[in-house]
Amino acid sequence: MMRILSVAVALAVGATIYTAANAETDVIKQRQQAMKAMAGAAKEPGAVIKGEAKFDLDKIRQSLAVYQEKASDLKKLWPKGSNNGETAALPIIWEKQDDFLARFEKLAADAKAAAASIKDEASFKAEWPKVMSNCGGCHKQYRRPD
Repeated sequence: MMRILSVAVALAVGATIYTAANAETDVIKQRQQAMKAMAGAAKEPGAVIKGEAKFDLDKIRQSLAVYQEKASDLKKLWPKGSNNGETAALPIIWEKQDDFLARFEKLAADAKAAAASIKDEASFKAEWPKVMSNCGGCHKQYRRPD
C-alpha cells in the first residue's frame, strides 16, 4: 500500500512540475508571438516613413490596432517565474515589474492617441515615431541584445 501511495505522490509531483514548466513555456511563446505580431504591424508604416510605400490610412490604423491589442495582451504575460527558457527578457523585468508593465499601458495609449490623430501622411509622420519610441526604450532596458 505504501508503495502505491509513493508512486501516486511521485506521479502527482511530476505532473505538477511538468505542468508548471509547460505553462512557463506557453507564456513565453505567447509573449514572443505578440511581439512578432507588433513587429509585423510595423513593417507597412515603417516602409511609408522610409518612402518605400504609399501612405494608406486604413493600413496605418490596422497597424495601430495591433499595437493597442498586443500591448494590452502583453501586460498579462509576465508572471513571476516566467523568466526561464528561451527568452530575450532580462531579469530586471521582474525586479522593476511596475515600470515594465506601465510601458505597455503607455504603448497602448500612444497607439490609441495616434490612431485618433492621424488623418493624413503629415500627421502620420508626426505621430508614428511617438509610438515606435516605446519599443526602443523598452528593448534597451529590458531585452537582451541579439
